[in-house]
Amino acid sequence: MKLFQIEEPDGSPIDVEGVGAAVGIDVAPGELGRVAIAVGGNGEILPDADGERTLRARDLSDLLLGLRSRAEKQLARPVTHAVISADAGDRAGLEAAAAQAGLTVLRVVERRAAAALVKSASAEEAAVLGAAVAAEDAMPGQSETGPV
Repeated sequence: MKLFQIEEPDGSPIDVEGVGAAVGIDVAPGELGRVAIAVGGNGEILPDADGERTLRARDLSDLLLGLRSRAEKQLARPVTHAVISADAGDRAGLEAAAAQAGLTVLRVVERRAAAALVKSASAEEAAVLGAAVAAEDAMPGQSETGPV
């Protein structure tokens, strides 16, 4: 007996073994982060169940895992790839933390460079929205997997 079946908008079943969605993640100082997705170049920050758009964690691995989980709940599909915006620093450590969180890093971009990709966002939101736009561009087929 099936309780429910998840399907794509065209009615086909979701391939849970396939490549998941790509998101943009901004890692700010103090273990703060945000996650966003872009569709057609328009980014949207994904909030948690309480509407909070920023997540604070005790370490980088927990932060990335929490943001991935938030995105998967909002998108109702696996999240496997990310473009991460962060201040200049330990790129290898960031990529290792992402791997521990189950994310394949498409690109790491400096926060100011990511923010420059979007024009109509506040300064505090621009980096994550820019990372989401970069993730959409870097992941083939991403534009069909927008927020639900």
